[in-house]
Amino acid sequence: MSQSATLTHQPVLAERCIALLGEGIKQVGSEGRALVIDATLGLGGHSELILQTYPQVHLVGIDRDKQALANATRRLRDYSARFTAVHATYDAIDQVAAAYSSEEYPLAGVLMDLGVSSMQLDDTARGFSYAREADLDMRMDQSSGKTAADLLAELPTAELTEILRQWGEERFASRIAREIVRAREKSPITSSTQLVDIVREAIPAPARRSGGNPAKRTFQALRIAVNQELSILSDALPKALQALAPGGVLVVEAYQSLEDRIVKRAFQQAVAPAILEGIPLAEPKTFQLLINGAEKAPEAEVENNPRSASVRLRAIRKLSAQAERNGE
Repeated sequence: MSQSATLTHQPVLAERCIALLGEGIKQVGSEGRALVIDATLGLGGHSELILQTYPQVHLVGIDRDKQALANATRRLRDYSARFTAVHATYDAIDQVAAAYSSEEYPLAGVLMDLGVSSMQLDDTARGFSYAREADLDMRMDQSSGKTAADLLAELPTAELTEILRQWGEERFASRIAREIVRAREKSPITSSTQLVDIVREAIPAPARRSGGNPAKRTFQALRIAVNQELSILSDALPKALQALAPGGVLVVEAYQSLEDRIVKRAFQQAVAPAILEGIPLAEPKTFQLLINGAEKAPEAEVENNPRSASVRLRAIRKLSAQAERNGE
C-alpha cells in the first residue's frame, strides 16, 4: 500500500473515540501525562489523532501485522519521541501495559478497533477479499501460522461446517463444507476465485439473489479461524480492564455481531455486582459504562466513510478509588 493511501485512510468515529479516551487521560494523568495503548494500531489513524490532541500522552501501538507497523511508524514519525510500536497480538496487552506504564505515565486509555483493516482488504496478496483474485492467505501476521488454503486442504467436513456456521453464521455451512471437500479431491483450493465459485455452486439459487456476494460469510469465517480473532478478543478484554489505572477508559469498536456480543458480555460482567447464592455482595462497583448499549456512526459519517456503517462503539471506565467510596 502506498503512503498516500495510508494517509487518506479514515478512522471510524474518530472524534468520539478521542473524546472518550480523553475522559481517562484527564482523570488519570498528571498534567496530561499518561499512557494510551492502541491495541489494534493498523494504519495509525486513531493513534495520530490521539497524539495530536493530547501532547503529553505516550502511546504504544500493538499490531500483529509487520507491514501495518512499518506504515504506521512512518505515519507517526513526527511523534517518535512519544510513540512506540510493538509487534504482538493484542491479547498480550497485559505484558505491554506492564512494560510501558509507570507512576509517571499510568495507563489511562485502551482503544480496540476490531476486524480486518482497510490496508489488508486492499492488498490483493493477502486474499482477504472475495471480490479480487488472490492467493488464499488471510493471515494478519504473514510471518507465522497456517493460511486459509491450509485450512481448506486439511480440515474434515465436520470441522469446516462448524467454522462456517459458528464464525460465518452461514446457514448453508454443511453444503459449502461438503463442496469444499469434494472440490479439493480434484485439485487444491488456493485462490479466492476458486473458493467463491465453490460457495456459489453450493448455495441454492434463490438464496444467491439477495444479500450481496454469497461468499462473504465463508470468507469472514475463514479469516476469523486463521487469525483466532474471537479467542484473542475474549482473552484481551479482561486483561485490558485489569491493566487500566483507576479512572482509565477502554473503548472498543466492533464491526460484526460475533465481536460485539463478546464485548457486550465482557462489559456487562465487569459492571455487574458479584452474586453469591442470589444475594449481591457488598463490594464497591469497579467499572462504569460510559455508553448505554452501543453507539452507531451518524448518517453523515456513513455517507463519507462506508466502513463506518456497521460499527458498534462501546466504552467503559475503571472507577477511581474516590468514585468507589462514593458508590458511583
